[in-house]
Amino acid sequence: MLVRRHGQFAACEDAVQEALLAAALQWPTEGVPDWPRSWLLTVANRSLVDEWRSESARRRREETMTTLVPVADPQGVGHQPIDHDDTLVLLFLCCHPALSPSSQLALTLRAVGGLTTTEIAAAFLVPEATMAQRISRAKQRIRNAGARFELPSELAERLDVVLHVLYLVFNEGYTTSSGPALHRTDLTAEAIRLTRLLHRLLPSEGEVAGLLALMLLTDARRAARTNAGSIVPLAEQRREHWDAAEIAEGVALVTRTLGTVPIGPYQLQAAIAAVHDEAPTAEETDWPQILALYEVLSQVAPGPMVTLSHAVALAMVHGPKAGLALLGTLDADDRMAHTHRLESVRAHLLERAGDTVAARESYLRAARMTASVPEQRYLAIRAARLHHLTPPADPAG
Repeated sequence: MLVRRHGQFAACEDAVQEALLAAALQWPTEGVPDWPRSWLLTVANRSLVDEWRSESARRRREETMTTLVPVADPQGVGHQPIDHDDTLVLLFLCCHPALSPSSQLALTLRAVGGLTTTEIAAAFLVPEATMAQRISRAKQRIRNAGARFELPSELAERLDVVLHVLYLVFNEGYTTSSGPALHRTDLTAEAIRLTRLLHRLLPSEGEVAGLLALMLLTDARRAARTNAGSIVPLAEQRREHWDAAEIAEGVALVTRTLGTVPIGPYQLQAAIAAVHDEAPTAEETDWPQILALYEVLSQVAPGPMVTLSHAVALAMVHGPKAGLALLGTLDADDRMAHTHRLESVRAHLLERAGDTVAARESYLRAARMTASVPEQRYLAIRAARLHHLTPPADPAG
């Protein structure tokens, strides 16, 4: 709304941050207003007006007048009421072709997803300083490009980046990269909402349907992922607590999509999630089918995170040593230096292989590498459980 009204992307983002800070200071003592969104917009608008009243702000505005984002007819594709919710328009604006794909992702996660620079850096497996520079440069290029605040005609050209952004926002909400909470339901709910809107705009796009299905099938397990504040791994979750309605909707989307449109990574991941969710028990999970899907996914969208999950599936079908061998191919991947996932999966497979000493060491390394308090606690508990199984040192050695 602020960008539509005032046009200046960076200034509006700063004003929103000011409003959020004011809310954090006032709401705990004065209470949450009846209309929080309207309160935030009012405070942000006042912040903009106050800033623009100063002489320096006037000069900056005059200098950048030609780079303002013009307001266009808000009528969306397919007669959707985009004017009632500008988030999807802003999402496509941030994915401007003037930016590199990595800059598009970074800027959109910051401006639309609301993720911090630290969270975005964790998602990209890069240092925080690198990500801060990338976001700053992206803002400048958006201004210089003179982008219009409207849904672009070339939706398909920006779709891959938009889907990747929504995927990363959902993932950050489902398993937060830092802090005391495992979930951020505000992020998962917003990612699902925007993907639903995108699916209505582009109903024939298989990857949009696949991403929506993946989110629903994954979010369906959320209530069973914790117990008294502790993480519950998938194999130990009480499946009666899974959301049956979300599973049914997700499976229906996968069923309608697979085989009717070109296959893509989100459809494949959704199919994998569907196999997990449809299994009555963990023991009845069709791991050979999951392994086959991961083998296809590794060809369609190779990457270290895919390899991690592929290794788990390989271990479930052919034994932990096979999974550990595949994991070994990631040891030289610099991207793994910025995440605890590799050590966490290695610990799990070493435990399955009976190497409790090495497994305990990997669990402890993973716990030290993550900034998520629930994951730190879970990994430390797994290590502690193996402590009494560790054989004593050989006194002769």
